Amino acid sequence: MIAKRTFLISVAVAATLMAGVKFEHAPSAPRVMPQAGKILSFNQAIEHASKCVVNISASRKIKQNIPPSFMDPFFRQFFDMPYGQMMPRERVQRSLGSGVIVTKDGYIVTNNHVIDGADEVKVTIPGSSKEYTARIVGTDPKTDIAVIKIEGKDLPAIKMGDSDSLKTGDLVFAIGNPFGVGESVSQGIISALGKDSVGINQYENFIQTDAAINPGNSGGALVDSRGVLIGINSAIITRSGASNGIGFAIPINMVQRVATQLIEHGKVEYGYLGVSISDLTPDLQKVYTHKAGAVVLNVEKETPAKKAGLKRGDLIVKVDDTPIEDASDLKNTIGALPPGKEVKLTVERNKKTKTVAVKLGHFPDSKMKIEGDKGVVNGLTLQNLTPQIRNQLGIPDDIEGVIVSEVKADSEAAKAGFMPGDIIIQIEDMMIKSVGDVEKAMKRYSGKKRVYINRRGMIRILVVD
Repeated sequence: MIAKRTFLISVAVAATLMAGVKFEHAPSAPRVMPQAGKILSFNQAIEHASKCVVNISASRKIKQNIPPSFMDPFFRQFFDMPYGQMMPRERVQRSLGSGVIVTKDGYIVTNNHVIDGADEVKVTIPGSSKEYTARIVGTDPKTDIAVIKIEGKDLPAIKMGDSDSLKTGDLVFAIGNPFGVGESVSQGIISALGKDSVGINQYENFIQTDAAINPGNSGGALVDSRGVLIGINSAIITRSGASNGIGFAIPINMVQRVATQLIEHGKVEYGYLGVSISDLTPDLQKVYTHKAGAVVLNVEKETPAKKAGLKRGDLIVKVDDTPIEDASDLKNTIGALPPGKEVKLTVERNKKTKTVAVKLGHFPDSKMKIEGDKGVVNGLTLQNLTPQIRNQLGIPDDIEGVIVSEVKADSEAAKAGFMPGDIIIQIEDMMIKSVGDVEKAMKRYSGKKRVYINRRGMIRILVVD
């Protein structure tokens, strides 16, 4: 009896406490079938889009080096190879991906990483056994977008949407060729918009979705519930290699801008300011009157920003009439503008707001293919040591230089002894910190040149013409 009274008193106390709390209650709603006796299906909505998504097979020749320890001494003498030298062996690497037909005459958009370095690209269209040989029109590693072309007429071309009108929670479908099993469709929603700082591309403004995106889906279509293209599937975050419900697609508005330049000019031109920037942290917000923008950390020499008088500590809050929310927003806004365009930056400096006129420059290359006398030696592809590359390859911060990302088979670079992964640190007496330094060094020195490289922690020297 005592226990029962205690329970009743507790209920009464709880009721009294809750009486002062006002919760918002939703009205009750009936549960209904979508349509009794009918099957709910999006087949008609995505039917045309599915016909526009192609399978891509890219092949590239790769030279491997067989360690001497795996080679019998007899064969070492036969090949006249000194001790410690590796024997090259060529193999063909193949990769599968997806692409989207965007014009009836055969232009196809895909990811750059699907066809990067490919010697041959083959395309098959759904419902047809015919295999097309594709021509690479142009690539843009900064956004991971590429355009290829097949010869054809009246091909099924997908309808374009407007990624600026998307909303979180919109129903979407990912169409592609996961794991090479053939055409496949997965369904989900838009989980988030404007995702940046993911560390995948240099320019990021991703659509995040939980629609299953697996290996082979790269370059495929992300469409809305009408079957209209809103993005190109690009990457996933996963620990297992399979979809964990965190996929990223490049917004179609960005894709159209990049693809148009690749088709018309073969390359993409990005506006360049020449500053290092940071977001407004909570601490920094206390020393600025504006609560959004990009903080200038450094102004590079001989850049548009330097000529315009920008200073370290400036807070850029607008580009023309476009508000700037953070550092990524500024990078994407400036990058979307053509070199040579004059813009007005709204800047806060010492708690005062002013405007600065800037004429944008050309974005300096972070990746350079060496052809003939334009670089160190024919057959090399060089890249700057970006934080992403350092993190992926475990390169310490105290090592400076440019990394050799590709050595073309049977080229002068291969004959000189260059290998992928080599870091060029010095040419003659000039220290190398960027691909631009390589060009400067080649102009400064003539004749045979000493090229110092860091190969897996060991310093080596190569001689090139």
